[in-house]
Amino acid sequence: MPKSVSEEFVIRRSNLALIAALVIILAGSLTLVAASATQKTAAAKSAAVKPAQESAPQVSLAVISVDGVNDIDPTKAFGSKNAPVVMEVFSDFQCPACKQLFTQTTVRVTDNYVNSNKVFIVHRDFPLPMHAYSRVAASYSRAAAHIGRCEVVEQALFQNQEKWEVTGDVKGTVAAVLSPADMKKVQALVDSRVLEPLIEKDKQIGQMVPVNQTPTSIIHTKDGQSYPVVGFVSFDVLKTLLDQLTK
Repeated sequence: MPKSVSEEFVIRRSNLALIAALVIILAGSLTLVAASATQKTAAAKSAAVKPAQESAPQVSLAVISVDGVNDIDPTKAFGSKNAPVVMEVFSDFQCPACKQLFTQTTVRVTDNYVNSNKVFIVHRDFPLPMHAYSRVAASYSRAAAHIGRCEVVEQALFQNQEKWEVTGDVKGTVAAVLSPADMKKVQALVDSRVLEPLIEKDKQIGQMVPVNQTPTSIIHTKDGQSYPVVGFVSFDVLKTLLDQLTK
């Protein structure tokens, strides 16, 4: 039986409503998919722009005592603990006299006395507030020491002192002598500030001496005697004293 015009009109309106509803549902789904895709893209871009934080290596803050000299960071000390002499050197990486002592005297003391088990040498950080980058240099040196790269970084900092004290590029100076992998470890330790208490401890010990200028070296013997050596001294002058104390 043929449908009347009114019935056909109602059917068409129902079909149109159904189609419209489907279009709305489909459009909503497409919007959700598009939004999800946009969020994923934004997250991916954010991850690409912001690199993952490098985790700091596990390090020990434990200190040791040798012949009455306390609070020694073993990563900043060299030689035999049974040596007849313990030599503490309070130093500032931005101090010209400290550079002179390190390059002309301390290196030779290491070669002639530390390596022959006659002197146990302790490097103490004593950054002065008058030097803008000395504390930063101490932080990088301490971090390098805790991954076994103390000597090469100390040499780089002192030998290039005139450059980085002008530019402030301590990080670049250190990176130039380390592998990328080692530099990542050092930077992570510097950023974490986990080793800062050890630098503060060195400063406190120096203030108790008291250290009034850098460099200051304190030479200790097993019988409890201490001999302060203030400022730069040549290797030949220091050799005379060390020969007497290490007989």
